[in-house]
Amino acid sequence: MPVDFRRAIDAPLRRFYTCTFINCIAIGLTLSLYVVYLHNVRGFSTGFATLLLSISAIAGLASSPLWGTATDRFGPWRVTLFAYVCDAGALVVFAMVHTKLEAFVAALLLAVFGGAGWGPNSTMLSRLVNEEHRQRAFGFNFMLVNLGIGFGGLVSALIVDTHHPATFTALYEFNAGVTLVAALFYLRLRPYGQAITEHHDDPVKSAEGWNVVLHDKRLIQIVIAMLVLMIGGYGSLDAGFSLFVVNDLHLSVHAIGVMFFFNTSTIVLAQLWVLNRIEGRSRTKVMATTAALWFIFWVILDLALRVPKFAAFIALCVAMVIFAVGETMLSPVGPALVNDIAPEHLRGRYNAAQGLTWGVAGSAAPAITAIYFASGLGTWWPLSTGLTALGGGLLMLNLRRHLTRSEDGRADVAP
Repeated sequence: MPVDFRRAIDAPLRRFYTCTFINCIAIGLTLSLYVVYLHNVRGFSTGFATLLLSISAIAGLASSPLWGTATDRFGPWRVTLFAYVCDAGALVVFAMVHTKLEAFVAALLLAVFGGAGWGPNSTMLSRLVNEEHRQRAFGFNFMLVNLGIGFGGLVSALIVDTHHPATFTALYEFNAGVTLVAALFYLRLRPYGQAITEHHDDPVKSAEGWNVVLHDKRLIQIVIAMLVLMIGGYGSLDAGFSLFVVNDLHLSVHAIGVMFFFNTSTIVLAQLWVLNRIEGRSRTKVMATTAALWFIFWVILDLALRVPKFAAFIALCVAMVIFAVGETMLSPVGPALVNDIAPEHLRGRYNAAQGLTWGVAGSAAPAITAIYFASGLGTWWPLSTGLTALGGGLLMLNLRRHLTRSEDGRADVAP
């Protein structure tokens, strides 16, 4: 880690990173147990559980613009703290559901409040570091996110037992407690997360809102390019990778856990190294490189159909490493680019608009994946998804000519 960035990690930023790590431990505790809990523990059908998961994704997506508006109006500190407390309450409610109605209400609460802090947190982080350190700060934060989620997953593996439903109740309640601990750390960030009020004396700026955001052509281009890239990346990985590995490659479900271990381990181990390599380089080219790496990932998945099972398993572990390197390149530059072009008084809305790409991709990719598998074209799915990722990369390269050198990350070192 460069000396200048180490010096930039002052007390407020350390508190922010501590909060990120603790909150992501909480997320990791129950991240992979949603359907298992509803079906195996509470006795709901898998159809109801997966339907509830889809409805929750839509609810989280629909609430994102509201959180962006609230961030600009009340400041990221109040919004994030409110979301943490409400999320903890929703987790306690979810731990005690017995009827479908209770599960539906609890799931909606989790969807609305569980992801509410991501956009406001990006706004807060952009305030805690100078512009020259913003890209590295977002990358370091992404590493802590994955480290926290991975640690939370290990803890949950030691606690839960499907033969003892009470362990799941205890886990969700423990999750709520850890979330409140994160909120306690966030309390001390109050001076840095207040609403911006300087523009209130300017009648033009005070009247600006989503109308300005939606008319920013560069932001729209970023959002479209990110959406296509996400559908060719995270969205499809979550939607169909496990299904493809089990049904088409006929590998064990346990093999999937090993593959994802390679993914998260690579992110934690490689993030700082990657940050040093991409500093000062064109952000749009870095994101296009991510698209190329993800295309290679999907090509390997396609080729795995033509090799023995053991070779396919080894190849997919390597592919997961390649995908993770792409993640470490995308995670710092995407948020940094959006925050560099965002006006301060609209930063919450800009981050919310960028955050929509995750929700839309998470909703669209499963539908696209389902069409392939339902039509008997599952073997064509990996390659077509890889081409989608490449399409996102090309859109990123097209965006480059609309950005200044500084916005594209080329202020100090030419690409």
